[in-house]
Amino acid sequence: MKHSHIDKQQIHDQQPEAPERRKALKAGLASAAIAAAGFGTVPLAAQAAEKDPYADPEKPALPPSNMRLDLERTALVITDPQIDFLSPDGVTWGVVGESVTEHNTVENIGRLFTAAKGAGLTVAVSPHYYYPTDKGWKFEGALEKLMHAIGMFDRKSPYNGEGFENSGADFMPEYKPFIHDGKTIIASPHKVYGPEQNDLVLQLRKHRIDQVILAGMSANLCTQAHLHELLETGFEVAVVKDATAAAKLPEGDGYLAALTNFRYMANAVWTTDEAVARMQVS
Repeated sequence: MKHSHIDKQQIHDQQPEAPERRKALKAGLASAAIAAAGFGTVPLAAQAAEKDPYADPEKPALPPSNMRLDLERTALVITDPQIDFLSPDGVTWGVVGESVTEHNTVENIGRLFTAAKGAGLTVAVSPHYYYPTDKGWKFEGALEKLMHAIGMFDRKSPYNGEGFENSGADFMPEYKPFIHDGKTIIASPHKVYGPEQNDLVLQLRKHRIDQVILAGMSANLCTQAHLHELLETGFEVAVVKDATAAAKLPEGDGYLAALTNFRYMANAVWTTDEAVARMQVS
């Protein structure tokens, strides 16, 4: 018995400590996963550099969407279709312009407006406005600080339109015929990113809407925040991935961050072509 005890102790002493065993196991699993995916020994970063960073994965791990539109209970929702985000004259063009151009965002949003109106869908826009009293906030996130500093979406008052026409807070001129047709819901302004502080959800519910086609600006900020809130309040949401865009900064590519989360959370992620086709045949 004593000899047996010594043998067991020797075996135990020869094994790595538990944390080391876990590290070894994780390393082995990671190597196996890489090999199984066909990556071999090529570094992952090098592979990513060779591919379109926005391309759909060749072998998705998540289940495919089965979202089907019922047009009577579907709305097109566009976040921040405003000059400051979408025009070279806007204050953010220096950081969002490349993404807006790359994804043909302005034209694609216009195509969604045209298709939705043609199909008789409910259409809503959720704008972003700042009034002088909003400048008195005592704390802000990084982007809030920047938006206030550059005068983004600024309006002189919620009660008059002085200086509003064709300002950065105004809607893109090509969208105005759709927005000002007397039928489009213009929600009260959201103040940070999501629609929790405006009446968008109330308006949609009052129109018996429970499916949303979502697009607009900016992908990883207001558009993604609207996605979160709409999902949490029981809507089925499809995001149109090329009818949005985002800033590219040293801190990261906002569009890529949003696209990843759209794939994880949305009920569907469509191109403009796909969304238009579904509005026409559903």
